[in-house]
Amino acid sequence: MSGVTSSAVDVVIEDLEAHRRELTGYCYRMLGAGGEAEEAVQETLLRAWQAADRFQGRSSVRTWLYRIATNVCIDMGRSSQRRARPVDLGPARTPDPVHLADVLPDDAWITPVADGSVLDLEGDPAEVAAARDTIRLAFISALQRLPARQRAALVLCDVLRWSAAEVAELLDTTTASVNSALQRARAALAEAPAAAPTPVLTADEQALLARYVDAFERYDMEALAALLHHDVIQTMPPYAMWLQGIDDLVAWYVGPGAGCADSRLLAGWANGCPAFAQYKPDPAGGRSPWALQVVELRDGRIEAIHAFLDTEESFARFGFPARLDAPRDGQPPRWP
Repeated sequence: MSGVTSSAVDVVIEDLEAHRRELTGYCYRMLGAGGEAEEAVQETLLRAWQAADRFQGRSSVRTWLYRIATNVCIDMGRSSQRRARPVDLGPARTPDPVHLADVLPDDAWITPVADGSVLDLEGDPAEVAAARDTIRLAFISALQRLPARQRAALVLCDVLRWSAAEVAELLDTTTASVNSALQRARAALAEAPAAAPTPVLTADEQALLARYVDAFERYDMEALAALLHHDVIQTMPPYAMWLQGIDDLVAWYVGPGAGCADSRLLAGWANGCPAFAQYKPDPAGGRSPWALQVVELRDGRIEAIHAFLDTEESFARFGFPARLDAPRDGQPPRWP
């Protein structure tokens, strides 16, 4: 062993797993993909475990892990492609099935993350609400436009509240360089569209979402339309197309999206927003996973529905069942 005793190595190794959730949140903000964030954390912990006997103790285990995680994320994000939302990649389309031919590559779009995998939901409610805003899809997409080291500096300083001196040590640079990177990053984010904050759901918002579940499961377009903003948007990654306006959404649901009729929704949280696992009727019986819906609210209405269709990967990560066979129990949805 070099630098530390065997017992100290054991302590370092025991500390690694305790940081998994916060590291996942950091890697998600760096990479913009839930699955990649988990892979990055796994690689970070593996490298740390392999190097535990060389840990000199000149910094905390936490700082050491973040240094490794930053290098892992920079290595993973070297592609010229930057992940984004469909709304960032082009104008709204009409509800024409011909647009379904335009499919985004796997590394082109932001993928969702479960709040519980990146946030301490047992913490102070105000802090949880503030943290949820830092995993909103719009914020994650804006982060991806920044160079990697600017992104790291901004997340570490503005989200995780590290000092510029601490970040300079982690990035092996100067405090002045970190402050300069922060200034450029903040200026770039100031030009990005801002998303409305997401506090704890009010009773009215929970009632709105319960009406949404009821309308969607009954496929009652009139009831559904009454819950939407006039400028509501819907995205459906991996499709590049996105829709805007109540009329186009309803036209989609009764046209190309008519196969969603008689779906069932299970409630959860994703990207700081209420979310639903959508299960469509399966010709073989029961219902199969179809989409993970991330629902954004504004002024007592639904302003966006982001339906992620990569269900095999996302449903497993979110802990939703692989299929539904039993009928709904009649209880309204609840959110933690």
